[in-house]
Amino acid sequence: MNILRMDGVKWLMIFVSLGICSQTAAQSAIQVSKFSATSKTVILRWTKYTGATSYRITAALKSSPNVPVAFSTFGTNTVMGSISSLSQSVTYIFTIEALDGNQAVLSTASIETETAPDMMDPISGVSSKDSRALVADFNLKTGATYYIIRVENANGFFREDAVLSSPAEIKNLTPYTEYSLSIMAANNGGRSQPSLPVTAKTALPPPQLSTSSPSNDSIVVTWPPVAHAVQYTVSISMFDFSSEMNYNTSNTSLTFPGLDAGALYIIAGSAWDPEGRNGESSLNISQKTRPPTPSSVNVSVVMSNNAAGLLVYWELSQEVYGTIEYQVASDHNQTCNSNSTSCTLSPVGCGEVLTIQVTAFNEAGPSCPSTPVVFITFPCSPDSLALVQSAGGNCTLMWNTVPYADSYRAFITTGDGSEETCNTGINCTYSCQCGYTYLMSVLAYNHAGSSPPGKVLNHTTLPCCPDSVSVSAVSTDTLEISWAASRGAILYQTQAADSSGVVLCNDTASVCALSDLTCDSSYSVVVMPCSEISGCNHACEAHTRDTAPCMPTNLNVSPKTSTSVSVSWTANNRAATYTASADGGSSRHTCTTPGSSCDIADLSCGSAYKFSVSAASSAGQSLPSYSVSLETEPCCPASLAVEQVTVAMTNISWSQANGAHSFITSLTSPRGHARCHTRDSHCLMGCITCGTNYTVTMEAFSLSGLVSNCTYQGFSSSVCCPSGVRLYAMSGDSLRVYWRSTDSSHISVTELTGSRSNYTCTASPGENSCDVEHVQCGDVYHVVVAPLTPEGSKVLFCPQRLYSVTCSGSNVGTVIYRGKRSVD
Repeated sequence: MNILRMDGVKWLMIFVSLGICSQTAAQSAIQVSKFSATSKTVILRWTKYTGATSYRITAALKSSPNVPVAFSTFGTNTVMGSISSLSQSVTYIFTIEALDGNQAVLSTASIETETAPDMMDPISGVSSKDSRALVADFNLKTGATYYIIRVENANGFFREDAVLSSPAEIKNLTPYTEYSLSIMAANNGGRSQPSLPVTAKTALPPPQLSTSSPSNDSIVVTWPPVAHAVQYTVSISMFDFSSEMNYNTSNTSLTFPGLDAGALYIIAGSAWDPEGRNGESSLNISQKTRPPTPSSVNVSVVMSNNAAGLLVYWELSQEVYGTIEYQVASDHNQTCNSNSTSCTLSPVGCGEVLTIQVTAFNEAGPSCPSTPVVFITFPCSPDSLALVQSAGGNCTLMWNTVPYADSYRAFITTGDGSEETCNTGINCTYSCQCGYTYLMSVLAYNHAGSSPPGKVLNHTTLPCCPDSVSVSAVSTDTLEISWAASRGAILYQTQAADSSGVVLCNDTASVCALSDLTCDSSYSVVVMPCSEISGCNHACEAHTRDTAPCMPTNLNVSPKTSTSVSVSWTANNRAATYTASADGGSSRHTCTTPGSSCDIADLSCGSAYKFSVSAASSAGQSLPSYSVSLETEPCCPASLAVEQVTVAMTNISWSQANGAHSFITSLTSPRGHARCHTRDSHCLMGCITCGTNYTVTMEAFSLSGLVSNCTYQGFSSSVCCPSGVRLYAMSGDSLRVYWRSTDSSHISVTELTGSRSNYTCTASPGENSCDVEHVQCGDVYHVVVAPLTPEGSKVLFCPQRLYSVTCSGSNVGTVIYRGKRSVD
């Protein structure tokens, strides 16, 4: 312990002062709180007060706080006591006094509280709201702000519900259980005694109904037995509640017959207990009856996308509720579903005999199937066409008969595009000349329509060379050749020849693709029409076409700067333009050249790019080369902030940086440096020296080890705090604060903070002391000396010291150093 005195007081006086200081510890005032309250009595508790030999409690009305109405006295070791004979629901002010042996008041404290209300009348009425809730009626109590209903049963169940008014609902109870209910009035002071109990029993729970419709005019309802139930009531009504019927039964199932088909019914039920009380009603359950059977079923043939189907349509005999789904089924295992009154069975074939029925469905189940309808489909087309050519330029077409056909029609398409038809039984004779192609077909008919197109018989002369030949490149190694169909041709032979060989394609279509060709080559393409009878025509014109350029190879990418690269490749085409591209996902950069290299600039930092190159010429575009991946240097954070948190620690944070995986942040000065390595966007640094300017730099690293060097605005640490702070007593009621200054260019502010008063004084730059006058002695002071920054704010990190200042009469006595923090 340090004792400093400036006026030369004798050592004997110092020892006497030490003895006095060690015996005068500060003592807090007595404190009082409410422990509990009834309508007539309040129990208080208080803290012991050193030196007190007894305690006295007095009570006064809040409206007359200076007129006591009751009091009680307690001994020195008592810390809890009651005061009685009070009035219910009244607010009192209670005062506790700590008394010494001469009945002098050492300390006093007061508390304001209210007494509880008187006991209430019993609950006047209880009714059952449902199987898990009761409703209680009671008379309100003057002075009560709320009420507490106590609920008990014979099995030890107990709880208390707070309510505001009558009637009050008591929820979450057990069905068909007897409860004892009592009520208490309550206010801010406490609660009254419980009233005399009344008993009440909850109702039976609702039966859990399950319903189904076994037919279109009945509904079956079933439920598990309800404990203690002696009878059940089930009600059923139409959806519009136009006609409600109630049925009583002692069983757990019930059937409702004679209902409307396809109608919606609402069903509910309840159970009766042995006391004759009707229990809680179940939730309304909706149940449909099954729909009526569809009638007036008709069938017709329809075509869709060149496929035949059967359109089935029907009627319903009555109105139904809600959506009805229908299923149409045939004996050939064909089905279709519909929400309307029509549906199409598809596909169907020629010459079929089908039996068709329609069934209606709703949530209750299926109706009875409709009356079966037998339908014969259109006939099949004749498949045995034969042609006999006779002298004189006539041809006779013949065919066989097919089942279910009523008539036939032959169609002959001549070489000039005209069409001839004839209806002559099972053969047809027409004029045919050479040099053309004749296409012949036959259709069979019945009541359902015509047969599908059948076999086509052709008779051709030598085919002609095709017109409108077009040769186009569809990929780097494939040419597509198309032409106008030529008269008499049923097969085309296409060939493409270059210096290395010939590629052939045979097809009946007027288009052909020749693949596996050599890139960047010139081909001679010829289309030769052929027929089975006259062979191929070899005198057709040839067409020349180049294939697309070859894919560039040996791609190489070299960085030039942080945002540009050099791309090179092997140029292996006769004449082409090359385009190199860098794909970064959200951005794309390119460069174009007729040579074998070019530069791509303006790449984004912290990004991964895929590089490729492709060639283009008048013949088309090559495949892109194999790609090469390259990562650019990571981006520097756009912003960085340094915040000093203690004298020697700073917290540094920065914004997001694309491509950066980790960071090395540095604070550098001639007086030392600090550094941290982290993956986060912030770090805490120590070893910071006060009053120092630091350079702030950062290294941002990518996952692959690329680094970017970043520089930011410098950081200055706070002004250094003075050291050697001491407090001395001066003459009279003055104190002097002294310190060793670390910087003579700043104003210093001194703060003395005591339990009763605070003092400040300011010292000019270069001064190392400050006098505080009119100081109140007999208190403990926290002393802090802090310099001001150039902006005028106080440095927040300077330490504080604790001093006790004793009294010598009315003046300052001894100043005692207590350390850097309080030991109280």
